[in-house]
Amino acid sequence: MKRIEFLEQMREQEKKYSDTHINMTFGQAYFAARRNENNLIDFSEAIWEQDIDQITENLAEFEIREFTISSTFSGVITIIAEFDKRGWKIAGITEVNASYTDFMSGEHKIIPAFRMQKA
Repeated sequence: MKRIEFLEQMREQEKKYSDTHINMTFGQAYFAARRNENNLIDFSEAIWEQDIDQITENLAEFEIREFTISSTFSGVITIIAEFDKRGWKIAGITEVNASYTDFMSGEHKIIPAFRMQKA
């Protein structure tokens, strides 16, 4: 996965998201994706509608042209529709590593995710 130096330095310096222009949901998704060894930023938790503009600004700033959404929260279709309004399209279904492990294998559980791509 593409390493974002600004976020890495932010973490090293123990800066709070509120002290930067980085959306907290974006930052958490980035670090979770790195921890879970995913190839793309994966939004595995809820995304709030009011955060989408800032998330899309962060995606543009760091030249990210695709990401995944593996969250199963009930409002995910509304969130995908909001990304669509901002030029992000569903580019298919893929699989990502979940943040939890498979009981039988002890490895990351593989789960489905929407692959979103900048149109």
